[in-house]
Formats: sequence, structure tokens, C-alpha cells
Amino acid sequence: MIKSMTGYGRQEEMVGGRHIQVEIKSVNHRYFELTTRISRGYGFLEDKIKNYIQNYISRGKVDVFISVESTEDKDVQISVNHSVAAGYVSALRELCNEYGLEDDISASTLSKFSDIFAIYHKPEDEDAVWADVKEVTDKAITSFLHMRITEGQKMKEDVAARANHVLELVEQVERRSPETVEAYRKHLYSRLQEVLQDKAVDEQRILTEAAVFADKVAVDEETVRLRSHIAQFHTMLESVEPVGRKLDFLVQEMNREANTIGSKCSDTQIAYVVVDIKAEIEKIREQIQNIE
Repeated sequence: MIKSMTGYGRQEEMVGGRHIQVEIKSVNHRYFELTTRISRGYGFLEDKIKNYIQNYISRGKVDVFISVESTEDKDVQISVNHSVAAGYVSALRELCNEYGLEDDISASTLSKFSDIFAIYHKPEDEDAVWADVKEVTDKAITSFLHMRITEGQKMKEDVAARANHVLELVEQVERRSPETVEAYRKHLYSRLQEVLQDKAVDEQRILTEAAVFADKVAVDEETVRLRSHIAQFHTMLESVEPVGRKLDFLVQEMNREANTIGSKCSDTQIAYVVVDIKAEIEKIREQIQNIE
């Protein structure tokens, strides 16, 4: 299945007492490259996310953003530093005794001294967190892949149509090529008649020269290979595996054959057709740069 390397997917949910957001976006790239940005304290998710996403994406520059926020207090522990608290109580009573102040020390009074308390987050169950994040990630990936597939289908239709057009142009070259040899033979015969005037024209020489010219401008091998490349191109478009790199290589070969045809031809009509062939191949090449 042809997929575009451009995609976007986002999902946000409350799962397991956590507010989880997952955002995935990608653009074309020669290889697979993943960049993650994850909420502080959840770095252990990085390798899991990378391994998981590689099951769905083989090529492209992928950015993944994951936000995890706990909404329940069960993950928080508050402890009292009793030695510091005792120090504050002793100091406050000393002030009361020294200056005759009312001894109204209370828990509320001590709560104003933040260094008495230490706040700890209980270690989270990493497997449980990953299970929750994975649940949200699955939905984000579904949306992400849908976009890639939809765009990929449009690209497939476009390049397939262009490949068929190249085939039509190749047929024009094949039809015109024998005509150029015959035109050359007639032109050569006419020129020799002018030069020799009343003398007889050597028919064998004409045939020999025409044969040499035909061999020089023959593009049969190139058009056969070009047809073969186009057939392979259509086959690859139906593959269920990622074929972007293979298509890129095949298009290079198609362009090589078109260049060879252009270098051999001495006919203006064929030259124009070759220009059209190369233009179509270039448009195909531009499109497949974004195919996975």
C-alpha cells in the first residue's frame, strides 16, 4: 500500500487517572528518524515509543510529543522533617520567653515554614503508565496513518497516470523511429542524384548508408527497457511493502533510458517527444520523494 511520508495524528484522553496527550507528525526523509519530546519524569517511555512506532513507520522524519499529567493525589507523599520543625518550635518559644510574647505556636504557624515539609512523588508503575500511553498512542497512530494512506492513494493515482502517459510517448517514439530511417534514405538518394546528375545512383551504397544510420539512431533497446521499467513501476505501486526507495531507483533508470534516446535521435519530432518524456519522469520523481 502506497503511503505518503507526510502525516499528522493527535489524541488526548483521561486514562488511569492521567491526562495524556499524544501528537505525531512526519515529513519526508531518506531514512527513519524519530524525535521525541516527553513530559519530565517519563523519560522511560522514549525507547518504548520508538520501538512501537517503528512497527508502523519505516521511513520519514517523525516527531512525537507526549504529555502525561497525573490528576490524582495518590501519587504524592508529604513527609515532615521533625528536626527542622523542632528547631523552629524551640526558636519561637525562645522569642516568646525573651520578649514576653504570647506562646501561640500552632501547626498553622509551622506550616508557613516550607522547609519543614518534603514532597515526594511515589514511584509510578512504568508498565501501567506505558499501557495507558499506548492506548492513547494507538488512536493517534490510527489518525496519523489514515492521513498518510489517503495522501498516498492520491499520489499513487497521479504517478500511475503519468507513467501511462510516458508509455504513450514511448509508443510515439517507436512509431516515428523507422520513419526517420526511411526519410534519411530518401534524403540521401535525392542528394546523390543532385551530385551525380545524369550518372546512376549506387543503390547498394544507399542501402549501406541507411543501414549504418539506422543502427546509429536505433532506440529499440532503450524503449524496450523503458517499457519494462514502467511495468515494474506499476507492479511496485501495488505492493503492500514500503517501496519509496525502489521507486526512486527505478525512476532514475527510466530517466537514463530517456536521456539515451534523446542523445541518439536526430529527428526533431522525436526530440520534442523525448522532452515530454523527461518532463513527465521528473514530475514522477518529485512525487515519489514523499512516498514511504
